[in-house]
This record gives sequence, C-alpha cells and structure tokens, in this order.
Amino acid sequence: MMRPVSRRFFLTTSLAALAGPALAAPPATSLRPVARPARGTIAAHGAPSAEALIAKANLSGRVGYAVVDPATGQVLEEGDGTTALPPASVSKALTTLYALDTLGPAHRFETRLIAAGPVENGILRGDLVLAGGGDPTLDTNALAGLAAALKATGLREVHGGFRVWGGAVPFHRAIDEDQPDHAGYNPALSGLNLNYNRVHFEWKRQDGSYAITMDARSDRYRPDVTVARIRIADRGAPVYAYADGGARDDWSVARGALGNGGARWLPVRKPELYAGEVFATFARSQGIVLGQAETMTAAPSGSVLASHFSDPLVPLLREMLRYSTNITAEMVGLAASARRLGHTVTLARSAEAMNGWAEATLGMQAAQLRDHSGLSDRSRLSAADMARGLAGARRAEMLRPLLREFTLRDARGNPLRNSALKVLAKTGTLYFVSTLAGYVTTPGGKELVFAIFTASDTLRSRINPAQDDSPPGARGWNSRAKTLQQALIERWSTLHG
Repeated sequence: MMRPVSRRFFLTTSLAALAGPALAAPPATSLRPVARPARGTIAAHGAPSAEALIAKANLSGRVGYAVVDPATGQVLEEGDGTTALPPASVSKALTTLYALDTLGPAHRFETRLIAAGPVENGILRGDLVLAGGGDPTLDTNALAGLAAALKATGLREVHGGFRVWGGAVPFHRAIDEDQPDHAGYNPALSGLNLNYNRVHFEWKRQDGSYAITMDARSDRYRPDVTVARIRIADRGAPVYAYADGGARDDWSVARGALGNGGARWLPVRKPELYAGEVFATFARSQGIVLGQAETMTAAPSGSVLASHFSDPLVPLLREMLRYSTNITAEMVGLAASARRLGHTVTLARSAEAMNGWAEATLGMQAAQLRDHSGLSDRSRLSAADMARGLAGARRAEMLRPLLREFTLRDARGNPLRNSALKVLAKTGTLYFVSTLAGYVTTPGGKELVFAIFTASDTLRSRINPAQDDSPPGARGWNSRAKTLQQALIERWSTLHG
C-alpha cells in the first residue's frame, strides 16, 4: 500500500498551482412542505428575513434555499426551493451516498499486472499487461511498488510486448468538454489513471531561455515523461494550447506568460500510455526491460503476477469531499453504475442511473445530473430536492462523518473559534455559482438539514471558456454568496434551534 501522504501531496500542490449500512428505501416520513409564513415576512427573535439577507448580498441571478427538520420531514422554510440550478460540487455528496450504497464501504479498486503467457525460469513468454481497475487514486509511488512486487516474483525478462488496458471504464477525453483544455481539474477518464491524470509542468528561466520539465512526480519520485510534451511559443494568447499528437499530448505555452519560473499540473488525455511509460521506468530500475507501452481494447486474460489495491471506499470518499477531486467522484460514480447495471456505461448514462437511484432511494423528485462531480454546469438540482435527499439519508448516517466542518466567520472574515453552531457541509463552486448543503447542529442541540444554491446564468454567459484566470467580478460575487450562506444558516439557527 502506498503512503497516504502521497495523495495529499498531489491534491494540495494542485490547489496551489491552480490559485456503513446501505440505504434500503425512500424516507418513511413525508418530506412535503407544510404551511409556513411567506418568504420575507419572518423576523422573529431578532432574525432578519431571508428576503432582506438576499437583497443585502446583492447577487444577480437566482437564490434557492430550503431547510428541513430531519426528525419530522417538515420543510421549515424555503425560497425558490424548487428552482433547478447548477449544484456544482455539492453533487459529490449524492455521489458519495450512491457509491457507498452500491459498492459498500470496504470496496477497493485493484490495478493488476497480468502475464498473458507462461513464466518459465524468470522469463515471461508472452505479453505483460498493466490492467487498470478504475482506481482514481493510483499514483507514481504505487507504480514503483508494483514494479518492486513484480521483481519479487522472480521475473527477469518479458519476451512479449508490454500492454496497457483501461477498458474497465469507457474512455472520456475530458469530464466536461466545455472546460478549458489546460484545466487540471478536467482530465481524461479511463480504467487506468495515474496521478489524477495530470502531468507536472515546471519552468525556470536560465540564461535568457527556459529549462522546462514534464514529469509524473510524487513526494518520492520524479520520473520524466515523453507521452506529454510542451514547447514555448512566441504568442500573446492563448496561454496554453493543446493538440492531439496521436501517441502523445502536445502542449504549447505562451512565452510572455512564464515570467521567471513556476509550475502547474496539466491534464493528461492519454492516461493509459502515461501510466505505462511511468511503470516501464520503474520496471527498468528493477532490471526488467519493457518495450514501449501499447494500448489494448480487449479485456486481458492470464495469471495475475502482482496487484495494487486502493484504500477502502470510506477514506477515499472522505478525501474526495475534502479536496473536491472531480476524477474521484466520476470514477466511483461510474463504478457504482457498472455494479448496478451489470456492465460499464458512459458518463452520461451513469449520471442517469444515479438520478434514478436518488429518486427511488432518497425521495428526490427532479435530479438532472450530467456527471458525478458537478463540473458540468448543465447539471440541475433544486435546493428542496437536495435538502430532501440529505434528510432522507439521515437513518444511514453515511454522509455526515465524511463531511468537513464549515468554517463560520466574523464580520471581518476571521474564523469563529469554538462556535456553538456546528455546520457539516459540502461546498460547490463554479464561476458565478456557489452552493452549500449539509447538516446543522444549533447551540440548543437541534438538528437541521439545508441546501443553498446561488447562480447567475447571465454572468456565466459572459465567461470566455478559454481563459486562465477568474473572470472579472467572480471573486467578489463568490465572497458575497458565502456571506449569504452563513447569514441564512444563522437565521435558521435562531428561528428553529
């Protein structure tokens, strides 16, 4: 097993570079709204009205919210609660429940080395296959461990070819084709993934020129790769440009954007070849020389020489929710759909399967998700449906322990320490989309379930999809949306706590 610090290394450096039991049935308690005061008229106990808070936030677009008493199913308050809006990464909370309910908390992903032929006196007379099992967290350290395990079997030579197989998951060039090509959070999907399907690009100015590297680094290794390459172009824009080079990813970067030096993770579009090249490097260090990796489409057969298993699903999902890793959400969602349907399916079909599961299991009435990560802004959920779903999951208590505590802040933006109001929630952010959903424990011990969705289609329509930086106004809009989220939570705690 690889050390957990490795995945934290990839996740945290990426952020810096980019600036139990199954659910068996729908909730037994009705979650239909009951009569309540009209929106904007409640001002009890000194709590401002929701309408006043929304007006103060000065957000263009729509604000949908709902708060539910999970003990009774009563909708305590909602506004535009049935309006379908992009959920962004809040949808990862549903993906978490979907995966746990379908795969079980002990599920692990397996990556195998398969001998497609007999092994005699340390010689494999046939092909060696690196076969992915859909592990979204496979990293460079794990491939180094697989190479060492292969050496420990006594294998010295491979007289056949070296093959890579990613067919356990249908290939997708990107999670969302509408995102910029260079966005590291939007990599390819395959049954064989490495380093969240990202390659590390670093540059340093030297004697008026630049020294550049492309590698598959971890906290322990930095193997160079050639399946992804980059050149410096004398242009102003775009900063990054991608071309499909057949057997490699061809990138170019604008010279004027480089400065004196820096680094970032770029997405990989040839994941099987990427993993194959890195594994071959480590095999060579163990004295096993392999040919250039070649992809195969048919599922491999033969004897398993060595395997690497991912962490169990629960810690894997906890890390996904903490760092909001898109590829992990997509891979666990695809694995769950394959288990339910009995065969592998495309991302779109898998999202449909999860929508159906949400209706049948959580009582959600109108989920229209296009993926499992929330990256696509074509996905739609309503705040009332989201709150209904989280309230319906209360009996299983599968999600709450995996969520991070939401940081409450004072008027100056400083974290509130030792607040008696506790919020466990999943955030979601796209440009001009900010969402939050989860569980509240009030100072009086009352449990509440809530969802808040804010989105401006008008402002999103002005975004240049090829841009590298946050569009004008996005940072301030997001800050005001988060202030509104806390204000609404505090209001509900005062009124219903």
